[in-house]
Amino acid sequence: MNRSKRIFLLAALIFLALLIYASYDIASRTTFPGSKPQLKHRLEEKLQPKDSIRWDSAGNDQKKSKQELPVSK
Repeated sequence: MNRSKRIFLLAALIFLALLIYASYDIASRTTFPGSKPQLKHRLEEKLQPKDSIRWDSAGNDQKKSKQELPVSK
């Protein structure tokens, strides 16, 4: 082989090695689109404020009122 062919093959191998490395790097940083929840659900979870009340007062009032009713025998 003459000198110009060797330089070309060396440059081609370096280029292919860099291309393979870049492909692997990009693939390792991304995820499959189907593995994430849908955009609407992600936005709702992110943008909706969390409820500051630990329990529902209406639900607890209903439970208390049922317990306070006299039981007929």
